Amino acid sequence: QVQLVESGGELVQAGGSLRLSCAASGLTFSSYTMGWFRRAPGKEREFVATISWGAGRTYYADSVKGRFTISKDNAKNTAYLQMNSLKPDDTAVYYCNAGGSSSYPGIYWGQGTQVTVSS
Repeated sequence: QVQLVESGGELVQAGGSLRLSCAASGLTFSSYTMGWFRRAPGKEREFVATISWGAGRTYYADSVKGRFTISKDNAKNTAYLQMNSLKPDDTAVYYCNAGGSSSYPGIYWGQGTQVTVSS
């Protein structure tokens, strides 16, 4: 059974930083593209970033490019999202995803972690 467990979300002031973690189990982590998506209040879920298996190619939404960095540690079965220069518009529930491709999600989702950026 695949499980993705996010952590690291909290309330932070604009301009601050957070690092989200996604601990994975039940899958061959090194063989999966890992991604982060988010859903802001009243909005549709949107792509944030993915990192491919193998070469570790990264993809970012234009809205986070240059501020967010996705990474993965295959030895720890964990994916990360380093978020810098946070803005109030980044406020959302952030979801970890496994099995996708570029900006498209795969079938495995975590429960989400809340990130709130105050102005």
